[in-house]
Amino acid sequence: MASTYLIRSTPSETFSKLTVSCWFKGMADGTQRNFWGLYDNSDNTRFFGLYFSSNGSLYAYWKQGGEGVQFTLGTMQKFRDPSAWYHFVMTMDTTLATASDRVKFYVNGERVTSFEDSLDTITQSKTCNMMNGTTDGRMQWGGGKISGTQYYWNGLMSHCHMCVGYAYDASSFGSVDSVTGEWKINTSPSVSYGTNGGFWLKDGSQLTDSSSNSNTLTVGGGTLTNTEDCPSNVFATWNVIMNNAEDGNWSNGNTTIAPNGDGTYLYAPTTIGVSSGKWYSEHMITGGNGYGMLGAISEDNIVDGFRQQTGLGTLSNSFGFRCRDGAIRMASSNTTYGSAPGTSSAILGMALDMDNKKVWYHVNGTYVTYGGGVGNPAAGTYGFDFSSLTGSTFLITCGDDTSSGYGNFKSNFGNGFFGTTAISSEGTNASGIGKFEYDVPTGFTALSTKGLNE
Repeated sequence: MASTYLIRSTPSETFSKLTVSCWFKGMADGTQRNFWGLYDNSDNTRFFGLYFSSNGSLYAYWKQGGEGVQFTLGTMQKFRDPSAWYHFVMTMDTTLATASDRVKFYVNGERVTSFEDSLDTITQSKTCNMMNGTTDGRMQWGGGKISGTQYYWNGLMSHCHMCVGYAYDASSFGSVDSVTGEWKINTSPSVSYGTNGGFWLKDGSQLTDSSSNSNTLTVGGGTLTNTEDCPSNVFATWNVIMNNAEDGNWSNGNTTIAPNGDGTYLYAPTTIGVSSGKWYSEHMITGGNGYGMLGAISEDNIVDGFRQQTGLGTLSNSFGFRCRDGAIRMASSNTTYGSAPGTSSAILGMALDMDNKKVWYHVNGTYVTYGGGVGNPAAGTYGFDFSSLTGSTFLITCGDDTSSGYGNFKSNFGNGFFGTTAISSEGTNASGIGKFEYDVPTGFTALSTKGLNE
């Protein structure tokens, strides 16, 4: 969640070489997002941080007390894709003769050479003494302090390494897949971590150090969740850059969206669109007055900014299931469909069949009765037909049919969580992709990259 971070007190250790490597999935939302940092808890002028700047650039910033700013480095490249996993490596070696080589950035295996901000170039053989003792020195993942202000990541992280006293490039932690050509994780890197400060965090389910050290992390704040979403299987999330992002508050890796009360309509399409196949997802809707909707829209009808003063289902080539009355709205008409989930933390399941242009909904595991019988997506019976809509590729979309009061969407596209709350019991899933509260209908799967390849 937005305020979750891991922390450890650091031992006394100085260094002139450092490597920080991690995979992350997040968003550039106009807010600074730190994902790693060292700082002195008793001196706000001593800190070393890695973060997304407010404009989406990747930055490193090191200030060492009265010695001043050692360097500030920020990329020209912007990282604004909320669906992508990035591998980032910062390697520092102050002993090198060439100033531009003393701090290097790598993204997905490629060295970054173009920077918007390259100030206060670090001097040769400069020593970092940020880890100044067990009392005041701190190291964070998922956050960091800059000038005494705490910043949070609000995204996903995996395979995080900190190698103190060693300078490695990206090839130590990843490689190009010979089949797909994509950059992939090296799950058994041959690197050293230093005597005291180094650490290897594989994932959120294992806070113990996977390096040769014993530098266990603790949760410093927030709620840590372990997601199925990973660099080798990327799950759909709500797409913050394909809608009127300023009208919503986003968290939990863009799987939770809440209104910000500005009195405008909100639409959030998924980061993955589909033109064929059968797809299943679950959504918990809490609060509001029941005007929240869950449906789909043709990608051809998503305009720039996706900000229109009208509701889902009134927008061309879209439909939406309304929580307040259980009706489906399409082509500006309402069809009586079935039970209304309301806003009391009911789980709304959605089975989308793009091969036959039909959709089914269940409320807490019970499929809605429609057309004379109980919906059965596995058999393809008693589903709502949206084949009259034009467009080949559709995106699952949450939204509303009023300009206020739609409540919070806490969506599970297979991660196994509604916000920070884990599913209470896992349903059966024939495809084996993702974790859901209720049974996934036979023939359906999670909206993820592995699901697309089935």
